Amino acid sequence: MFNNLSDRITASLKGLRGHGRLTEADVDKTIREIRRALLDADVAVSVVRDFTGRVRERALGEEVSKALNPAQQVVKIVNDELVEVLGGATGELQWAKNPPTVIMLAGLQGAGKTTLAGKLAQWMRSEGHTPLLVASDLQRPNAVNQLQIVGERAGVPVYAPEPGNGVGDPVKVALNGVSTAQFQQHDVVIVDTAGRLGIDEEMMQQARDIRDAVNPHETLFVVDAMIGQDAARVAEAFRDGVGFTGVVLSKLDGDARGGAALSITGVTQRPILFASTGEALEDFERFHPDRMANRILDMGDVLTLIEQAEKAFDQEEAEKAAAKLASGEDFTLDDFLNQMQQLKNMGSIKKMLGMLPNMGQYREALDNFDESEINRIEAIIRSMTPEERSTPKIINGSRRSRIAKGSGTTVQQINQLLERFKQAQQMMKTMGRGMADGGGGMPGMPGGPGMGMGKKSRGKQAPKKQVKKSKSKNPAKAAREQAEAARKAAAGEGGGSAFGGGGTTSTGDLADIDPSQLPPEMQKLLGGK
Repeated sequence: MFNNLSDRITASLKGLRGHGRLTEADVDKTIREIRRALLDADVAVSVVRDFTGRVRERALGEEVSKALNPAQQVVKIVNDELVEVLGGATGELQWAKNPPTVIMLAGLQGAGKTTLAGKLAQWMRSEGHTPLLVASDLQRPNAVNQLQIVGERAGVPVYAPEPGNGVGDPVKVALNGVSTAQFQQHDVVIVDTAGRLGIDEEMMQQARDIRDAVNPHETLFVVDAMIGQDAARVAEAFRDGVGFTGVVLSKLDGDARGGAALSITGVTQRPILFASTGEALEDFERFHPDRMANRILDMGDVLTLIEQAEKAFDQEEAEKAAAKLASGEDFTLDDFLNQMQQLKNMGSIKKMLGMLPNMGQYREALDNFDESEINRIEAIIRSMTPEERSTPKIINGSRRSRIAKGSGTTVQQINQLLERFKQAQQMMKTMGRGMADGGGGMPGMPGGPGMGMGKKSRGKQAPKKQVKKSKSKNPAKAAREQAEAARKAAAGEGGGSAFGGGGTTSTGDLADIDPSQLPPEMQKLLGGK
């Protein structure tokens, strides 16, 4: 959603680089470009005015004039103010001292309240709670049935005594739902209420009646992130008419300009607590203003990436893989398949790669990335015999033809996979040597031995290895030999660390990562040469 805004803000800030001292004209030019980018993103005018005013005041103050690197200080100021616009600190739910905690959902029809109720319930369940969904939307056709289906998919019970479609008393259903939760010892009740196509008094009165009946601990306003700054106007009407304690953004994965997320908190003074980032029930996450600001400024969101990895990866399998690496055992295609499956469990690879710092320059490649590639790899490996998976060297021409037929792929795709696996195997060997030497982490990545990524790495760099040119007169063979020589030089064979590092340990900021120096398999994943 923030792609266009991110590109324009980062481009305006890049213009400050290389300036030893910033003049007022430099700052004003940057502020004008940022203001134009925010207005084009459909951010509320009042929010834009306040934001750019604070940035300008701070950028012309002492904290920049006395800084060793004024341009970086301005970037920090923009980041700080973006965090404030998005709500400052991460919002927290208010829990009941005596369960159940009652959460009421409100919003316009079409905002995605019912689906979001299921996502919130599943998230609560994953956090160790025992939620109950209450179907109080008795007006929208099939709303009750939809909530029952969503609840079943989320593994959460649904209280739905009325069929809906205009039949039943929503206030009575909500009140009885809370009583049922107390009797059945559920510690969270999520009440799904009716919406309208527009704001009207009848809608507000029904929401107020349900609120007064169940006395919710949290009233969450669900808003479609794709409606732009109009979301702020709707949110204001709900705040004044019903009152709410927090905001949930739905459809944050859409291609709208992002004005809703940047406008709501500034206008309503209510925090954004959650965000829906896709259609699946798992596409739901806590909203962290600081992490979202980092994404907008193309600094990445590594913390969210780590959290997703911790949930998806099997700790026992990870320990087995680490022990295997440390013992020097070969990395097999079964191991490769297992890693691919765990990567698949984390969700969309496009989203994960997009959370890495400085990935804006790869946006076109990310957009064109084929998510089904992992399924294709899985089909190829599962078409191999156990012997072929453990010893890929025995896969000759006839075996490749058989595997291609069995997996519905081509021999060329088999060759590409085996070449990619060979590179991964070499990387794992390098990692195993690092672990045996007492190092930690992945070579060539932050925190690991031999990091040398980015121009700002503080360790001493080893001289670049010269890639020998092929002597073959066959163009295809010459290209293969040249690529193999380049790979060996990048992998540091014959001395030095992986990916061109100089073998010295250094520490660096994640925001300083240069994507062009990512591992070869990552660059191939992004469509690089």
